[in-house]
Amino acid sequence: MTFGGKPTVYARPLARLIEQFQRLPGIGPKTAQRLALHILKRPETEVQALAQALLDAKQQIGQCSICFHLSAEPVCEICRAPSRDPATICVVADSRDVIALEKTREYRGHYHVLGGVISPMDGVGPDQLAIKPLLRRVAQQSIAEVILAISPTVEGETTTLYVGHLLKSFTRVTRIAFGLPVGGDLEYADEVTLARALEGRRELH
Repeated sequence: MTFGGKPTVYARPLARLIEQFQRLPGIGPKTAQRLALHILKRPETEVQALAQALLDAKQQIGQCSICFHLSAEPVCEICRAPSRDPATICVVADSRDVIALEKTREYRGHYHVLGGVISPMDGVGPDQLAIKPLLRRVAQQSIAEVILAISPTVEGETTTLYVGHLLKSFTRVTRIAFGLPVGGDLEYADEVTLARALEGRRELH
């Protein structure tokens, strides 16, 4: 029996489980093995609950029809919340960034998730992102400010400048001030750094 092209001591079902864990981001061979062996030690009811939770999340979670954040409803809780400021939109690349910013408890406006960043090397252009729906939102609603909160990677900067240029004729456009290293990811920043970045946002020129 082989696993990944090499001989393996694992029984076939265990080898398949380890292989599936390795497909997850940040999971190497040793961690995959540890997780798989942990699963085998748990009661069957726990394993079934985990499997069901995975299936439920995949089947029931989609995108908010307004902001494109992950949601189990047609419109997400943030867009539905009457306490949020509808005149401010914070543009992020990914739903993970929404979660990171929400942890700061500083931002009380709405969001717009682009679904990635412009990256020609990866075949991702403006048309593959939710940029046109963003332009429609801003053009059709009374938006006082759009905050661009995209990680300062090369691709992120390209996306920030591109989206900012399109929006400037509609409303005020700012970008958050980064207390982050260039090339850093928004989702890994701590809450204090993100809160200060929101407070120190500046006009996009």
